Amino acid sequence: MILKNLHIENKPVQTQLLFEPKDAKVISLQIAKGETLKEHVSKIPALLVCVSGNAVYTDEKGTVINLISGVYVMIEENIKHAVKAIEESNFLLMK
Repeated sequence: MILKNLHIENKPVQTQLLFEPKDAKVISLQIAKGETLKEHVSKIPALLVCVSGNAVYTDEKGTVINLISGVYVMIEENIKHAVKAIEESNFLLMK
């Protein structure tokens, strides 16, 4: 999903609620070029936003998302997933 596509009104300032957890954490995540955040399961839903770089998100449901700046993915709870960095990549992980 692309953040820019959420803002469709002709207004100079727009907001869009993306994620509303009860007990929130926002984590800065960096993955070096060619490295992988190995396959794992999140016990709660999460939102992963690519700030910079180029990476690929995959999950056990067959989802494949190319993560570049401004692209995000909603990570479902209890679904195995992984992220492989094509180049050094930086993310914000909210859960």
